[in-house]
Amino acid sequence: MPEQISVSLSTNHDSVRISWITGEYQIGDDIKPLDPKTVGSVVRYGELRLALKHEAIGHSLVYSQLYPFEGLQNYTSGIIHHVRLSGLKPNTLYYYQCGDPSLQAMSDVYYFRTMPISGPRSYPGRIGVVGDLGLTYNTTSTIGHLKQNHPDLVLLVGDASYADMYLTNGTGADCYFCSFRDTPIHETYQPRWDYWGRFMQPLVSKVPIMVIEGNHEIEEQVENQKFAAYSARFAFPSEESGSSSTLYYSFNAGGIHFVMLGAYTNFNKSGDQYRWLKKDLAKVDRNVTPWLVATWHPPWYSTYLAHYREAECMRVAMEELLYKYGVDIVFNGHVHAYERSNRVYNYSLDPCGPVHIVVGDGGNREDMAIRHADQPGNCPEPSTTPDRDLGGFCAFNFTSGPAAGKFCWDRQPDYSAYRESSFGHGMLEVKNETHALWTWYRNQDAYGTPGDMVYIVRQPDRCPV
Repeated sequence: MPEQISVSLSTNHDSVRISWITGEYQIGDDIKPLDPKTVGSVVRYGELRLALKHEAIGHSLVYSQLYPFEGLQNYTSGIIHHVRLSGLKPNTLYYYQCGDPSLQAMSDVYYFRTMPISGPRSYPGRIGVVGDLGLTYNTTSTIGHLKQNHPDLVLLVGDASYADMYLTNGTGADCYFCSFRDTPIHETYQPRWDYWGRFMQPLVSKVPIMVIEGNHEIEEQVENQKFAAYSARFAFPSEESGSSSTLYYSFNAGGIHFVMLGAYTNFNKSGDQYRWLKKDLAKVDRNVTPWLVATWHPPWYSTYLAHYREAECMRVAMEELLYKYGVDIVFNGHVHAYERSNRVYNYSLDPCGPVHIVVGDGGNREDMAIRHADQPGNCPEPSTTPDRDLGGFCAFNFTSGPAAGKFCWDRQPDYSAYRESSFGHGMLEVKNETHALWTWYRNQDAYGTPGDMVYIVRQPDRCPV
C-alpha cells in the first residue's frame, strides 16, 4: 500500500505532484532492487470526495545507497512514485487517491488546496518555514506547532532526515565525526529517510512541501555519487523552471516568486546555476509576482559561532545578482538557532537589501547553537571557517564599518536585528504587494504565541528593480 505520501508544487498554480512509496526497502549485503515496472503510478483526483473523475499517470524509480567497504550494509529503496497533475484550478480543494488500481492497492482519500493565481493581490494565506528538522523529540514539537498554525505551504530549507548521523547498522550519535572517526566513508542509515517520510505524511499529504538540499543530504556513496535519496524521494519543478538540476529551481505561489538555490553545487559566476539564476530573475514580472523570496541552506548573515561566515564564497558570487533584482527575503537553515537581520547588503545596512532569516532550529539531533562570534574570545581564526562541502576560502577581515580590520564584530552587528537559541518554526503571511507579516514561534511557548514578529515592508518606489 502507498506510504510516505506527499504533495509538492510545480511552477504555477495549475499543477502539483503527488509522491509516495510502495514496497519494502532492503538493507544488508545481498540486496536486489525492486522492479519499478511491477507497480503502476496512478492518481485519481477531483473536486468531490466521492467522485474522483480525473486520472493521471506518472513514473517510478528506486535508488540505492552502496558502500564498497567490508562490514558496511547497502540499501535499496522501496518503489518511489511521482505523478504530476495538471489543468488544476487556482485556490481549489482537490481530493485524491494514489497507488495502483489494477492491484487494488490504492491509498485512502487525501486532499490538498492549490495555490492562488499569480497576481499582485493574490497570496497563499500562511507559509510555514522550517529547517534542520531531523526526527527527534524537538522535531515532533516543531511539526506539532506548525500544524496548529495551519500552513498552506511548507518550505524546508535543508537538512531533512539526518540519515547521515548514523552508521549503516543504525547506530547514531550527536556528532558523527566525534563518534565515528574511523569510518572509511561517511556512511548513512537510509531507513531514517523512511521513518521521516512516515512521520511527515500527516502534514505533507495535505499541505504542499518544497525542499532545498542541505549538507546532510549530500550522502556520498560508491563512485562519488551524492544526493541520491534527496533527488529520488522529493519531486521538484526543475524542468518547468528551466533548471537542469534537482539542487536548484524556482516556482510561484500566488504573487510570490521563490528561487531555491543550491549551496552544495557550483554557485560560481561561470557555472550552470548562476546562468540559470540570472535567466530566471530576468523573467520575473514584479507586476505579477511583486514578492521575490530566495532560499538556500547555509546563511550568509549569521552571527553565531557555529558555521560563522562559512558560506562566504557563495555570498561573494551571488549577492550582487540577488540585490540587483531586488530580492525581498532570504530564508536559510544550517545554524541551529533563530536569527533575523535588518535589510542588509555586503554587511552594511541597506534599505534595498533583503531581510535574511535563519530558521535552522527545527529539531535536529546535533547541539543547539548558543555562542556568538562577537562575544569575547569567540571570534574564530579565518582559516578555520571554510567548509569542505562548500569549497573555497573567501572570508577575510572586514574592510569598512565598525568591524574594519577585524574578522568579527565586538558586539551584536548592526545588521542583526534579533537572535535566540530556541527550537521553533516561522510563518510568512504576505498581506499585499508591499506588506508581509513574519512570525517566529518557539516550541516552548503555548500554541500561537509569537517569539518574534515583524512586518517586512517592500518599497518599490525607493528601490526600483
